[in-house]
Amino acid sequence: MTLEEKKTRAAFAENALKARYPDAECALAYEGDPWRLLVMGRLSAQCTDARVNIVCEDLFKKYPTVYDMAAAEYADVEKLVYSCGVYKVKAANIIDFSRLIVEKFDGRVPDNMDDLLTLPGVGRKIANLIIGDIYRRPAIVADTHCIRISNRLGLCDSKDPVKVEKSLREVVSPDGSSDFCHRLVMFGREVCTARAPRCEDCPFEAFGCKKD
Repeated sequence: MTLEEKKTRAAFAENALKARYPDAECALAYEGDPWRLLVMGRLSAQCTDARVNIVCEDLFKKYPTVYDMAAAEYADVEKLVYSCGVYKVKAANIIDFSRLIVEKFDGRVPDNMDDLLTLPGVGRKIANLIIGDIYRRPAIVADTHCIRISNRLGLCDSKDPVKVEKSLREVVSPDGSSDFCHRLVMFGREVCTARAPRCEDCPFEAFGCKKD
């Protein structure tokens, strides 16, 4: 498939998903707070968004701001995020990057990839989430749903998140890229699931999607 053909296919996919899911919203209940989204993004690794939302009710009740978290004790945060898995690493990352944000960035979550990647535990997926949802700039969040569906649609040919991000940046409209990724998550949970995709309810069946 040529690059132009991929662009045409991506445009069709964007429009179809927008019609199906008009409201492209992040599943994490961060209430518009950049720091909270950063925390929740880190906790969501190997954990469901639903679980993260539940855990963060108590977490943010006790530590409502970046300044509160920067002064937190590791053991206390570990207890609060235990059910998210890999809790010691996640707790350490959350406290450490909160301290760095306070000390180096005056309490403000960075708005660019280079600075975001200096934060402990923050990779390109979380950085793109911040750039797209908070700062409303072009961003590709290459999570498991994005990777799986983009491969099935023939928009990329890799399971590597960085390669998928690069491929999608070449074919997806920049202005709609962040919302496109959110819609892929919704579609991946409802229709194009990993183990039992509901192909009979798929607007892309005519594409002859590649099976895993």
